[in-house]
Amino acid sequence: MVMTTRIDKIIAEALDLPSPLRAFIAAKLLESLDVDGGRELSPEWKEEIHRRCREIDEGTVHLAEADEVFARAYSKLT
Repeated sequence: MVMTTRIDKIIAEALDLPSPLRAFIAAKLLESLDVDGGRELSPEWKEEIHRRCREIDEGTVHLAEADEVFARAYSKLT
């Protein structure tokens, strides 16, 4: 119960952060899951990720709901 309360507090505080900081934290958490010593991202991929995050933050790209994307992809397969 104490662990759940602590986790809930951490999540609530993280969700209150500006989106660039939330993205940074999310990236660090995802990186920490790579326990098998996988390959490091190349500088080119890191720049691509930063560019895409910047475009999202600036609102210069159209984001689609996952259900919509999967439905369109599935319709092209059938």
